[in-house]
Amino acid sequence: MSAHRNGLHGLFGAQQRRYRRWLLSLAVVLMAAVVLSLQSGAVGVGLDVLWRPVSALEQQVFWQLRLPRTLLAVLVGASLALCGAVLQVLLHNPLAEPGLIGISSGASLAAVLTLSLAAWLGWHLPHWGVSLSAFAGALVVTLLLMLLSRRRLGQGALLLFGVAVGIFANAILTWLLYLADDASLRTFLFWMMGSLGYGQRLPWGWWLPAIFALLWLVRQGRRLDLLALGEQQARLQGLNAHQLRPRLVLAVCLLTAFSVAMSGVIGFVGLLVPHLLRLLAGGRQRFLLPASALAGAALLVLADVLARQTLVSGELPIGAVTATLGAPVFVWLLVKRHADA
Repeated sequence: MSAHRNGLHGLFGAQQRRYRRWLLSLAVVLMAAVVLSLQSGAVGVGLDVLWRPVSALEQQVFWQLRLPRTLLAVLVGASLALCGAVLQVLLHNPLAEPGLIGISSGASLAAVLTLSLAAWLGWHLPHWGVSLSAFAGALVVTLLLMLLSRRRLGQGALLLFGVAVGIFANAILTWLLYLADDASLRTFLFWMMGSLGYGQRLPWGWWLPAIFALLWLVRQGRRLDLLALGEQQARLQGLNAHQLRPRLVLAVCLLTAFSVAMSGVIGFVGLLVPHLLRLLAGGRQRFLLPASALAGAALLVLADVLARQTLVSGELPIGAVTATLGAPVFVWLLVKRHADA
């Protein structure tokens, strides 16, 4: 018995060391991506702004443009990937992601409606107007999701509700895009394909609720491990799943709403990052949640660098970059899953 217990303890310790190595490696990749992002751009300024005399232009580029944009990419990427990891447990679907439950669609519809109304009335919309309207649209969908969650209609109801919201929003968006003029159409499409340029100009206070929700969600790994076993088994372990699930849904909705409001619609991060980590390193949520946050942040920072550096005269929509990188991997995951089945 003692030998068996020692063997289990050694196996568990080896697994913990493996998880720590993964987290350390992901943290190093994230730090390297952040440094690369701060160094990349037409103006040759980077971390050396901290120790050498620089011009007012270089100070402005670093402190007002590159640093806020990089930090926003870190926060949005971590939020989307973490939400994907949680939803894949809540919905018992390894291919679930934040856009699946309709929050992104609701935010997009509200933002485009606001842009259309401003263009029709001839109003000048401030830079925070689109973000505020997107957050309001996501909040409406969030409240509806919370009502469904409290009625205990199950994961299938949440999924079907998200699909229905997406279909309705896409129908309205199609009409708005069809009726828009050329200038408005370009703005609509650029926002719907994602851009970090909106959120980097907003006050830092907008970020605080998302940071708190992110930190709380990362700490729910042990509870999600129990929830992944099933509600009955979780109840036997002392977990009240009916209380935990609405809180998790609320945190996911808030983070998704923040991400869409700050950067538009960015796909595939919440789907690919946790799924790939689960395949490569295992599915324990106490590891998967912080690992997803680190990997998602690094992925979006690198995607933003690629979006800024590809075109000489402008930047690509970051959602188009993540979709281009993510679509082939998504197809591979589907084929692999079908082959394993």
